[in-house]
Amino acid sequence: MPVQRLSDAERAAALQGLPGWALRTDGLAISRHFTFADFSAAFGFMARVALIAEKLDHHPEWSNVWNRVEITLTTHDAGGLSARDVAMAREINQLVPAV
Repeated sequence: MPVQRLSDAERAAALQGLPGWALRTDGLAISRHFTFADFSAAFGFMARVALIAEKLDHHPEWSNVWNRVEITLTTHDAGGLSARDVAMAREINQLVPAV
């Protein structure tokens, strides 16, 4: 079965439970910016996220500059935000201290 894009109501409800994540202006993705003590901490975080991505078979769009990591989640097959993105964001949030 194809992955379904979340409705506006589903998207709004999901964001309530995702502290730190923001809806992109086009409404098709969520993103979050992380800052760490140094490059090693940022890279270690990315390695842990990579393991989550492999487990969920859902890979983020991301970038890293020294101690900063920016992650964007969207489901291209669904044409926007899906439950897969929400699940991945929840798992990522478990890796960092509360916002």
